[in-house]
This record gives sequence, C-alpha cells and structure tokens, in this order.
Amino acid sequence: MSIRIPSASWDFRGFVFCFIFFGSFPGTIRTQEVTLDSIRIFTTHDWFSTKPTVYFQCNGENKTVFPDVKRTNVSYSFKGEESWQPLTELNGTKCKRCGVYEEDALRYHDTFDEWEFCPSDFTAEGRYTHLKDKEFDATFLCHGCSQVGAGSNKESGSEKEEERSGMHPAIVVLIVVLVLGVVAVALVVGYKYWRKKKRQQEQARFLKLFEDGDDDELGLEDTL
Repeated sequence: MSIRIPSASWDFRGFVFCFIFFGSFPGTIRTQEVTLDSIRIFTTHDWFSTKPTVYFQCNGENKTVFPDVKRTNVSYSFKGEESWQPLTELNGTKCKRCGVYEEDALRYHDTFDEWEFCPSDFTAEGRYTHLKDKEFDATFLCHGCSQVGAGSNKESGSEKEEERSGMHPAIVVLIVVLVLGVVAVALVVGYKYWRKKKRQQEQARFLKLFEDGDDDELGLEDTL
C-alpha cells in the first residue's frame, strides 16, 4: 500500500530548498535599498526659476524628486522614511549609472553630477558621501551595501597583490602545460627519427651480409 504525500508538503519542501539554494548566493539576488541622508546644493542652473526642482535618477529608472531642496548652501537632512524614499536599490556588487539633476524650462535637465553608484563606495557604517566641487554634496545610506562592498574590495585588493607579486597562477599553469607539450612532441619526433635510422641501419647491414654471401658463392664456383 503506497502512501501519498500531500502536495502542500512538497510545496513547503520546494520553498525551503529554493530559500537555501538562493541564500547561498547572496550577491546575486540580494538587493540593498539606498536612501538619502542629507544634501546641500551650491548652485542652480535654471535662470528662470527661483525654486529649483532637484532630483535623483539612475539609468532606466524613475526619477526621485527632492521636494524640500529649494535653496543653495542649505543642508537638508532626512530620516529615510519620506514618501519618496528609497532612491534606488543596488543588486549584489553591481554598480549603476546615477546622477543628481535639475529640471530646466528650456532643456530636458541640467546635471549637477553623474557617476557610477556602487555598493563598494559605502563604509562599514553604510554611509557614502559624494561631493562635486561647486555643485553639491550628498550623503547616502545603505546598511546592506557595506558587507558586499567589503568583499569586493578585498577581492580587488588580493588581485592587485597578485599582479604586483608576479604572474597570475593561470598564466603559469598555461606556460607549464605548453612547455610539457613541446617536450612531449620533441620526444615523439626524436623517437620516430631514431626508429627510422635504426631500421635503415638494419637494412644496410642485411644488404651487406647478402652481398658478402654472393661474393663467397662466386669464389667457390671459380675454385671448382
């Protein structure tokens, strides 16, 4: 008599398996929310507006307007709980092309600055300050980015040490394999050449013995 396992049990097992499997690769699926902690603009670009519209945007994403940022040389601080937060999400160690912009009445927008926004930029406390001279400075928060960034920085540091210390191990292995391959080919060619020379010598010795035998027979006939 067979016992049927309820489908709900299999669904639960599948959920646990997927959780464990994807949890073992946190850098590939883990997302970290980025919020704005503070910002201060030093100038504006739209001459026809006394109250600029400043916003943050990453390539391919919606823009996030900072509704309170209207005056220059004023530091605006935020709690991260505002309705327009978070600004974006970072996946694993992957960077994004983002920037701070200002809406313009004549053009699409003016740019305060545009840069590569990476998890590795954040400190162990999850803070990252970006400064553009005579344009703005802003501090961003991302509490999960510091762990990912530390791992990527460690990997890049070890790679640089390997580059400084000498050739990459893969290159060394490749060179060794090539040398062994050349030696093996040389041995095979040398062995075949030796076999050929030995065969020729044996044939020459056999022909000489055959000729010597013929000479002996001729000598006997002359004697008789």
